[in-house]
Amino acid sequence: MIRPFHGFALLSLGIAAACASVPAITGDPAVTVTARAETPPVGTPREDAADDPAIWLNPADPAASLVVGTDKKGGLYVYDLKGAQKSFLPAPGLNNVDLVELPDGRVLVAASDRSDLATASIHLSLLDTATGTLRFIGRQPVGPGEAYGICFGALAADGQVKVYTATKGGLIYENTFGLGVPIGSVRTVATVPTQTEGCIADLRTNTLYIGEEDAGIWAIDIATGAKRMVATVDNRMLVADVEGLAIAPEGKDGGYLVASSQGDNAYAVFRLPGVTPVGRFRITQGATFGSAEETDGIELDNRAFGADYPGGLFIAQDGQNAPQAQNFKFVRWDEVLAALGETK
Repeated sequence: MIRPFHGFALLSLGIAAACASVPAITGDPAVTVTARAETPPVGTPREDAADDPAIWLNPADPAASLVVGTDKKGGLYVYDLKGAQKSFLPAPGLNNVDLVELPDGRVLVAASDRSDLATASIHLSLLDTATGTLRFIGRQPVGPGEAYGICFGALAADGQVKVYTATKGGLIYENTFGLGVPIGSVRTVATVPTQTEGCIADLRTNTLYIGEEDAGIWAIDIATGAKRMVATVDNRMLVADVEGLAIAPEGKDGGYLVASSQGDNAYAVFRLPGVTPVGRFRITQGATFGSAEETDGIELDNRAFGADYPGGLFIAQDGQNAPQAQNFKFVRWDEVLAALGETK
């Protein structure tokens, strides 16, 4: 998601899914936090279904902000910050999701559309922030490949916005949209060797971070396509698969980059700009809400979201959540930082 200073499973009900249900490898020790809220189970049971969240901050009333989450077998959900479902837009085949508020006040939601496994597409909808509902506005083909990751990039004053699509085969595409309408040609930004998914743009440094599931995290120069591996799957900070990526920007180039270390049910935190390891955390069973395992998508916004999330909001897909279907867990970001010993 674009915000100030930056550009933006598994087992469910006992049914095996995409990754091993019991981690075979455990990385470095992780601190623990608990969820403050969770969503209802997605509507697709016994499947690897819930995947990725995106957050819209309500500037007038941050506690009334909204979350969009994917059920890749069903469509897009909208939730409030208590985790309650506001609406559902049917659209099977979606994987990752991101959103951006355009200069005219509309909120554009883009989801990677893998309903055609040979051609990556972008599913576009508009979020009505007053009602918490989504309206489908179009499906834009991108290029060869199966669409997996997606994230917004630069937003111009005239409403032009970049969208990056990470395909399963490693191609990274850039599309340009003008007030929600596709314009111009598609550009291939870079390629990585094997399967990708996680995607986040940091426009303070003109960097696109891409997760290569079995290898690690790439930092890609958006202008030139030059890339370097900044964090490897080392079975310490990161245990494959590397899944969702999220960013908490601070200042001109600082803050944190977070990755889902799916292979051992943890989340790796790196300090920017150097992508220096800070530590790892897990979401464990609390008094009210359960733990999170085998996480695919994550989202993070370090702004204040009212009394429940005064120091930011971290959201993780829960790939197990038995005996119910998968869902999303909401965590206070300031509690994560405190657990990691990151004091302000």
